[in-house]
Amino acid sequence: MARNLRMRAARAAKDMTQKELADRLGVARQTINAIENGDYNPSIKLCLGICRALDRTLDQLFWEDEENEE
Repeated sequence: MARNLRMRAARAAKDMTQKELADRLGVARQTINAIENGDYNPSIKLCLGICRALDRTLDQLFWEDEENEE
């Protein structure tokens, strides 16, 4: 799994820490860290929550085009 730099950038743009995002979503900070590092594949429910919290769409944060796949 690739690192999710788009999610990290969107979170930083909102001046939100991993802990703040995690608290808002009801998950552990380690979960957010694992998603950003590409170590955890979140459920669609969690993806949607992240998108709402960061004011982004699923495509903007989680869609990988064929050129970016490893």
